Amino acid sequence: MNKTEFLNQNYNSSDKLMSLAAYVLISSYRERTMTVLFNNGAMTPKFIAANAGFRPNHVSKVLGELKEKELVVCINEEVRKGRLYKLTKLGKEVYPILINLKGYSIGDLNDL
Repeated sequence: MNKTEFLNQNYNSSDKLMSLAAYVLISSYRERTMTVLFNNGAMTPKFIAANAGFRPNHVSKVLGELKEKELVVCINEEVRKGRLYKLTKLGKEVYPILINLKGYSIGDLNDL
C-alpha cells in the first residue's frame, strides 16, 4: 500500500494520533523505546536501554521527549532511583498507528 492509499483509507485515527506516530518514528530511539514499553509494560530506564540496545543516557532523553508528548508516564516520580515508566493510554493508542506507518520515508512522515 502506498502513502496516499494509507492516508486515504477509512482509518479510525485522528490527525493528532497520526502526527504523534510520525513524531515517534522520526527517531529510532523513540520508536525502540515505545516498542519495548508496549511489549513489556512498566520498566526502568536501565531495563529499557538493555532491551532497546542503546545507552541509558539516550533513554533518559527519549523518555523526557515522550513524556512531554504525553506518550509515557513515570509511575513513581517520588523515587530517585528505579523509576518506572509505562505507556499512557495515548501511547497505547499511538503504537498500532506507528506500526502501520513503519517503512515510510522520513520525508513522508514529515508531510503528515
